[in-house]
Amino acid sequence: MGLVVPPPARGEQSEPRRRPGRIGMKTNIREGLALAIAASMLVGSLYLSVGLGLKACPLCLYERTFVMGVVGVLGVGLVARPPVRAGALGLLALPLAVAGLGLAAFHVYLDRSGVLDCPPGVLGLGHAPDQSLAGYLVLTGVLAIGALSERSEAARRPWAGGVTAALLGAALAFASVKSAPPLPPPSPTFGPSGERILSGCEPAPPPDYRPGR
Repeated sequence: MGLVVPPPARGEQSEPRRRPGRIGMKTNIREGLALAIAASMLVGSLYLSVGLGLKACPLCLYERTFVMGVVGVLGVGLVARPPVRAGALGLLALPLAVAGLGLAAFHVYLDRSGVLDCPPGVLGLGHAPDQSLAGYLVLTGVLAIGALSERSEAARRPWAGGVTAALLGAALAFASVKSAPPLPPPSPTFGPSGERILSGCEPAPPPDYRPGR
């Protein structure tokens, strides 16, 4: 015989079905926004290589790889919806975003200090490293807000995960910089009017360099 569950007695109410609260809905919106930002960064990075034919330097490739990781984590997480606490998905993607942010900041420093000459980014709005840094700043901010703003019994120490993610991301960025292969010596190409033609991020020539020397 099957198990018969008696109906609730009078005056008793069956437990209502739980619905996602406002916190869960806000978290989904933040994670979806972060996924859209990361996907747009990835599309822009690929467009510079595939659409414009620019060669990605090692730092560009590392930055692209980290944003690919963010897209993978958030994309699979939002589709599969694993049974984890609110904000955990963004926390898992946060180290990748922090690592990309550190690399992009270092990349901009090399470009601004004259160590590298980098081509313009999408639509000519700044250099390519500038656009990468701006994208990673927004992406990291959205992920950090989503991961650290949740309050629940399962997240009594929300800052512990954030600090761990930041330290891990910084370690990944440092390891990427130290393991990046060196660029070849500068061999700049100039156009008819003397402007430099860049095929990607290239080492800057010496200040006293003259075309044809």
